Amino acid sequence: MTQTTSQQQLVQFLEDRFACAQACTECARACAVRASLVDPDGTEEQELLRRKGIMCAEVCDATCRVLAEQNQLDEAALRVQLEWARTVCLEGAHAFDRYPDAEDAAQACRDCARACTEFMATLG
Repeated sequence: MTQTTSQQQLVQFLEDRFACAQACTECARACAVRASLVDPDGTEEQELLRRKGIMCAEVCDATCRVLAEQNQLDEAALRVQLEWARTVCLEGAHAFDRYPDAEDAAQACRDCARACTEFMATLG
């Protein structure tokens, strides 16, 4: 955000930031729940799904924490964090798509990836 940022741009930035944080929180919850339902002693494919769920939950939780910080964040670092979350969410959605009853987690991942993309668009 620059000195010439209008009030409307600032409001949009904050709304997008909040929406992204909410999406990250929802995605982290959905992925943690999905990962907890997978048998830890299951097949190699199930273990991959479990790891993807845990990774997505951790990355989304970290991204939400970054977005919740009140101090001025370096825009480049924020963009890297958002891109990381977006990528991990899309990988998680792809993994969940292959399993029955994982539709909610896959959709939460897609929603989060979209929110990260939309928020990145508000950055300089």
